[in-house]
Amino acid sequence: MENHNQPDYKNIYEDILQKKFPHKKDECKALLNKENLSVLNIIELNQRIFGIHKESEQFNQKHRSYNRSDILQILDYQKKHKLNNSQLANHFKLSRNTVAKWKKIFLV
Repeated sequence: MENHNQPDYKNIYEDILQKKFPHKKDECKALLNKENLSVLNIIELNQRIFGIHKESEQFNQKHRSYNRSDILQILDYQKKHKLNNSQLANHFKLSRNTVAKWKKIFLV
C-alpha cells in the first residue's frame, strides 16, 4: 500500500537521471530497482547523483524527516558497525541528542 503523503522518489530520481545525469543511471540502478526506497536509500541516491556539497548539505539536513522504520534501520546500523552515538551522528549528519532521543524512545 502506498503512502500518499510521501513524494514518489523513485519517479523523481528516474526523471532527474534521464534528463540531467544519464551517465549515472547504471550507478543508481540497483537502488532504483528496490520496491520501496528508505530515507537511507534516498540519501545515498542524492549523494551518488549530486555529490556532496557543504552548503546544500547543511540546508538539506534541516528538511529531513525519518519514520519509525528509518530510525530503526539507523539504530541497527549503529549496532552492526559498533558505533557510539557521536560516530553514528557524524555518519548520518545528525545531532548526538537526536540519536540519544531515538534510542530512549525506540530501544527502551
